[in-house]
Parts: sequence; structure tokens; C-alpha cells
Amino acid sequence: MQQNTRIDLASLHALEIRILRAYRDREDADCSDAALLEASGLGPGQLRRAVEWLLSKGLLEVGAEKTVAAVSLTERGVDWAEKSTTPETALVSRVAEGPAPTLKELQADTQFDRGEWGSAFGGLKGEGVVQLEGEAIRIADADKAAFYKDRLIPELFGRFSDPGQTVLLADLPQDIQAYVQDRTRKRGKGRAPVRVDEHLERAYRLTPSGVQTLGSVTEANLTGEEVSRLTPDLLQNGSWKGVTFRRYDLSLKPPRVLIGRHHAYRNYLDGVRRKLLALGFEEMKGPLVETEFWNMDALFMPQFHSARDIHDAYYIKTPTHSRAPEEPYFTRVGSVHTSGGDTGSRGWRYPFDPDRSRRLVLRTQGTALSGRTLASAPHIPGKYFAIARCFRPDDVDATHAADFFQIEGIVLGADINFRSLLGLLKLFALEIARSDDVRYVPDYFPFTEPSVELQAQHPTLGWVELGGAGLFRPEVTHPLGVEVPVIAWGLGVDRMAMVALGIDDIRDLFSADLDFIRNER
Repeated sequence: MQQNTRIDLASLHALEIRILRAYRDREDADCSDAALLEASGLGPGQLRRAVEWLLSKGLLEVGAEKTVAAVSLTERGVDWAEKSTTPETALVSRVAEGPAPTLKELQADTQFDRGEWGSAFGGLKGEGVVQLEGEAIRIADADKAAFYKDRLIPELFGRFSDPGQTVLLADLPQDIQAYVQDRTRKRGKGRAPVRVDEHLERAYRLTPSGVQTLGSVTEANLTGEEVSRLTPDLLQNGSWKGVTFRRYDLSLKPPRVLIGRHHAYRNYLDGVRRKLLALGFEEMKGPLVETEFWNMDALFMPQFHSARDIHDAYYIKTPTHSRAPEEPYFTRVGSVHTSGGDTGSRGWRYPFDPDRSRRLVLRTQGTALSGRTLASAPHIPGKYFAIARCFRPDDVDATHAADFFQIEGIVLGADINFRSLLGLLKLFALEIARSDDVRYVPDYFPFTEPSVELQAQHPTLGWVELGGAGLFRPEVTHPLGVEVPVIAWGLGVDRMAMVALGIDDIRDLFSADLDFIRNER
């Protein structure tokens, strides 16, 4: 059973009030669209809007509904109505008046074209209305001929006073209905003089809440004619004194204004870049397609490391290799891998493969940019960062994506140490991930020692890994010409954005849902 719901009268639109007032003295009755149109004085479009609003508020409900067929004239039918005759009517009239014409004589008459005369004759002959005696056309059935001669125009085409008018099929005589349906079916929409369109006709009744609201409307003497705006004209001519104003409802939400704005994640990345530049960092840039040398070898990752497997990196099909190795770093790095070079390390003790080093991959880590920067005579002391797009064939889920951004950075100088790194990571967590609940977990990377993993507390997902960091090993820095300590980090900025923006699924950062994008911070 439907419960009564008290409606604030200020929330009712003027159109809704006029529909409700149409139910005065017939609160229990079902009112059709036509009855509501007549009682409310609204137009069809206004009626539809007001009825939908009242239905959504539970003040109206649908009573009976039925499918109604409406007849209208096509362009051809309008022409016949204006002429007050049809080819069939004109043909039967000519035959009835005598002398009996031939089809050739009819087709010479320019009142209708030859095709219309021929079609009319063929149809009438098929119905048994006329027949041929030699070449002359004569009446075969006087009653059927009278239908076309005397009734068709006044009882069908004469009903339409303007081209856009419709007439209910059910309101037409049975034989006129048969004519309409026959012409529509046989000739189709293109050639028929009439068109039949079906639509659903509903009747509506007030719900108990609607009856209660109607009583309140009547008691408050609301008519739907209340003025909602005090205009300059009302003030100037003094007519504001004689009108009733609608109460202003402060609870109504204003229209939503959709303005252009940056994507939330793009905004976030731009903010990260501005903060790092403000801290005195210089930006590193490099190619998305890297050689294994800069992506892995220069970072002291052995060529048998599992991260170099086909399942952990995207390899380029064409071309597969770079043109030539980059010297002198190529020889130095190869020596470190094989025997440790002059770093005091024993290296990885395997035969270094120069051809493997030239293999092309999509950049799997932003640390490749740090290697290139160390080899390009960086400032000492110096601070560098990159927001690097990286690619790994991960299984996509709420915290993993096949392509992602990393905040990569290095700081180099004689006084740099591991404590400097932890302080920077804490700063990044506060300023970039906007999280003060972080922790450090020991980790391992081939190119840093000691190494640490930074984690942050996400309100929904719990502890989320943001990335790794550490102090670059001499096996990384010395072959590239750097002798001072270097701290480095590679943080997943996508995950940091999840914490900062309160997003539970990393895929939402690249969502195509416009409503989500517009409402995201």
C-alpha cells in the first residue's frame, strides 16, 4: 500500500500545480491526456513534462492505458484534400455523369498524372466498382461507386483542416477505416495518401499523496499562475502589486554548469612536477623505447635476471636492436658485469653478451633515465627527477596496470647518505601521496645497496607499495663516471595518486566516464 508523502508546496512547479488543480471535483477519477490538456490549458509538451515530474514524486500513478491508432495525411493526401477530390472520386464522377470515358481520355486529363489515373482505374476495377465495355469505362456496382463519389472526401479527407492534424482511426466509419488500412498496407508510406501511427494513451489518477497535496494546493489558493521572478517590467508598471509570487525555495539545487577543466590525474601530475621543480630538482627526459643496456645493463642487472624475461618486458619486433653500442660506457659496464671492473666488486661472473645489450624494449622502469643522466656529466651536487611512462606486461587489476607512471629521481653529492633518502621519501609521502601514515620495509634491487620499499596506508586497500629506493652501488655509478654517493628512488605515481585522490581502482585514473571525471577532485 502506498504511503502518504508530505510534499513541500514550494518544490512544486507551476505546471505541476495546474495539473493537480485539473483533478478538483474528480479526485478519484482517471484522467486521460486529452482531459488533462483541456482542464489545465497546457500544451502537449508542458503536459508531458509535468506528468513525468508528478509520477516521479509519487503524486500521480498510471491507471488505464491503451494503444491508439491515429490517422494523418501524407503529402499526397494533403494535395487531394486541397483539391477536394481523389483520382478514384474523379474517375467515378466522370463515369457517372457520362458519356462513358476511355482510360486514354482520362489520362489526357491533367487534373492527375497518367500514373494516378491508371492506378485508380486498376484499383476500382479490382474492387468491382467499374468495368470495361469495349474501351469505355462503366459503373459495375452503384453502392461501391457511391462510397468513392459521395462519401470518401467529406468523411475522410474533409476532416483534416490543416496538414498536421490527426484523426483517431476508431472515430471513422468502418468502411472508411477499411479504406485507410488497405491504402496504408498496399501502397506503403511512400505512395499512400494516409498514414497510421500508433501510440500509447494513458489515463492517470492521483495517489493518496497526490490527493493530500491537492488539498494543500487548494487550501493555499495556488493556481499555477504565480510569478517566480520579479522583473524590471513588473516594477516599472506597478503590476507586481496585483500578482502572487512563488515562495523562494533555498533547498533547490541550481542548474549544473559544466565547465572545461583538466583531467584530475593530469592536474595531479602537473602539481607533482611543479612541487619538484620548486624544490630545486631538474627534470630528466628520455625515449620510451630503450636498449637493454640503459634499461638494465647500466643498472647492474645481470643478463640472466628474471626481470629481463619476455613475460616481464615488452620487446620491440622491428627493429629488434639498436645500431651500435654507446662507448665508453658500453665497455666499462660489460667489464663490471664480467669481473667487477675497477669497483672492487667481483661482478656477476658471466660472459657479457654485447648483442643482448643492444636489444630494444619499451622502458620498464624510470631508473633508465637516471643511468642516462649519470652518464651525461651531471651537476655535483645535483638533484634530478622524471615523471616517466613505463611498460610492463602485468595482469591488470585494482593496483596494477600494463603501463604506468613512475616518479624517478636521484640526488648526488659528497654528503649524501641513506638518511637523506629516508627524509626525502617522507617528504614525498606528505607532499605527493598526501599521506602521513607511511612505513619503510627492507627490500632488494640489483642496483642499490641498501634498498628500501616505501609503503603508504590507503583508506580502503590498506598498505600499498609506492615504490623502491636505495643508494646506488658503485657498480652503477663508477662505469658512468660518477664517484660521489647517489641516492635514487622510483615511486609509482599512479598509486600515490590513488592515495591522494581517494581512488580505489588504478584503472579509474584513465577512466572514460565523463561524469566520474567531472566530479573527481
